Amino acid sequence: MSWIIVQFHSLYSHVFDPDGGWAWGLAIASMVVVIRICLIPLFVKQIKATRAMQAIQPKMKAIQERYKNDRQRQSEEMMKLYKEAGTNPFSSCLPILVQAPFFTALYGVLAKVAKGQDIGVIHGGLLVSAGKAHIFGAPLSATFLGSSETSVKIVTAVMIIMMSLSQFVTQRQLMTKNVDLTVKTPFMQQQKMLMYVFPVMFAVMGINFPVGVLVYWLTTNVWSMGQQLIVIHNNPTPGSKAFQERQERLKKAGRLRPDGTEIKGALWGMLPPSKDALSAASAASAAIEESVQARRQQPRRQSKSQRQHGVAGQPTAELSKDAPAEEPEDAAPTDSGTKPAAAKQAAAKPTGTKQGTRQQPKRGGGQRPKKKS
Repeated sequence: MSWIIVQFHSLYSHVFDPDGGWAWGLAIASMVVVIRICLIPLFVKQIKATRAMQAIQPKMKAIQERYKNDRQRQSEEMMKLYKEAGTNPFSSCLPILVQAPFFTALYGVLAKVAKGQDIGVIHGGLLVSAGKAHIFGAPLSATFLGSSETSVKIVTAVMIIMMSLSQFVTQRQLMTKNVDLTVKTPFMQQQKMLMYVFPVMFAVMGINFPVGVLVYWLTTNVWSMGQQLIVIHNNPTPGSKAFQERQERLKKAGRLRPDGTEIKGALWGMLPPSKDALSAASAASAAIEESVQARRQQPRRQSKSQRQHGVAGQPTAELSKDAPAEEPEDAAPTDSGTKPAAAKQAAAKPTGTKQGTRQQPKRGGGQRPKKKS
């Protein structure tokens, strides 16, 4: 750890004062960047593990309810579920655990510098230079509780607040934008609780951290925030709010296939897709829309009253236009002896009615059908 810090310090000494806080502070921040770049594969693994844990939460809840009286069987089924999903609850904490040795080493380096003792490659003139370095008037090895100067307390308090606030914002943007809202599980409640617990815990611990360690944690939190924003923007969790926003952006840009997948360009999707790929995707989408519109529509089912009062959904008024004109009431009787009223009723009867249905009498003074003797 001391070797990495010294290498960056020698680089920044060409621009800043070698004994100043900017050279040593930027050396610590650059060391954090190097560490976080090396941890990117673990960060990707953490994202996959977190999404897998969210996906299996309903199954975990079912196992807990099924084997609530058998702890051993419940534990066995949980381990089997973790193995099938390829995840475990500790995978999401892996980047933090990996950073613990670096944090401990940096804490030891700054503690030795505060006591004026050699540590690693920091000795002689470098040890004196590190002891003189101040950030906004606060020495790198100074702490909030270990210093009686007001300026040092103000600098450390501001850095502690910024460290805790950046931790909270990073966790909050994860919970509000990159979580599948359709899955309501205890895992989400735990994440919400950690969103408030972690900042408070870091604030309490921060009063004993040296200024150099506060620089370390503030830098790593800012890095995590930016890294999280990139992931949420480009690779959000399916079903989350960020995923819906991303689908809308791709659709407006014409980079969304009919099946909902993205049209990626070269260099693992970092470059925009070619015009040929976009035109092929738009042609496929248009073909699917045409095939959907060209499908034969099934006839609508009609109720009994619709079948009695019309044919194929047509009202009786339209059918009455094509029906023969009614005979006058004073028409002469036919040869068969039928009455004009019966002929009138037969002509007025719609063609779409079923045989054998009882005819309702007309209102407004019309003649009622005579009962058969």
